[in-house]
Amino acid sequence: MVRPFDPVCPPPVAAQRGESFPRLVELMQRLLADDGCPWDREQTFASLRKYVLEEACEVIDAIDGGDRRDLCTELGDLLLQVVFQAELGRAEGSFGPDDVVAAICGKLVRRHPHVFGSEVASTSEEVLRNWERIKAGERQRDGKRDRGVLGGLGRSLPALTRAQRVGEKVATVGFDWPDVRGSRSKVTEEIQELDGAIASDDKGRIEHELGDVLFALVNLARHLGVDAEGALRCTIDKFTRRFEHVEARVRESHGGFATHQGDDKLTLAELDGYWEEAKREERTAERELGR
Repeated sequence: MVRPFDPVCPPPVAAQRGESFPRLVELMQRLLADDGCPWDREQTFASLRKYVLEEACEVIDAIDGGDRRDLCTELGDLLLQVVFQAELGRAEGSFGPDDVVAAICGKLVRRHPHVFGSEVASTSEEVLRNWERIKAGERQRDGKRDRGVLGGLGRSLPALTRAQRVGEKVATVGFDWPDVRGSRSKVTEEIQELDGAIASDDKGRIEHELGDVLFALVNLARHLGVDAEGALRCTIDKFTRRFEHVEARVRESHGGFATHQGDDKLTLAELDGYWEEAKREERTAERELGR
């Protein structure tokens, strides 16, 4: 007879110590058992790759949304991916969930000698420098090839995030503009080069120069203390809200985009008028909120 899995009833938040983690491991082991879930049993590290990314992005959305209950749920979904892959590792004999926990616990202790040892680090900058120094020492001790300053950055990071992290990494070894003025001048220089590429009508060159402009803008964002990924996400959200207003007005006044195709397309001036309406409504709402 299969034992039912009773729901976990956590204690009050202040009293929680993570003691329910083994319950999730036990549940995942049951799903992957010979008589478990057919879908779960078919999964591999590779097939789960996309879910890790999706769940991480949903955690970010929940953080941005500010709903802590939603964040709690999404963190659980992400944790499931960790436990799922740890159990796949156990099944093939390479590692298991306890190895995963032991690895991160050991890393945290080693890389916080100012907390668990005798070193002193009074600023975040010192902590980060020590982290990179200890990390390099660990790789050397384990006989691993030195991957360099940028070797540890994941290639699957969103491009803007990866660009900003590249800038942060190289700045730790002094490869950086001394202040925001140098970074801002670089943006102007790269835009001029992009203009030259556009004038040449060389698609390959345009792509190259456009990438340089984007990279320079991300560096400028870093110098200004702005998260480039977050800034672009906010702009996309703003554009989406305004376009939804445009779409609603087109539906209301013209029957929708589908009824206006080919020569009967709505003019840009008409659409831009609805766009300006959306902006005015936003400004009005912002003023009312500020009262």
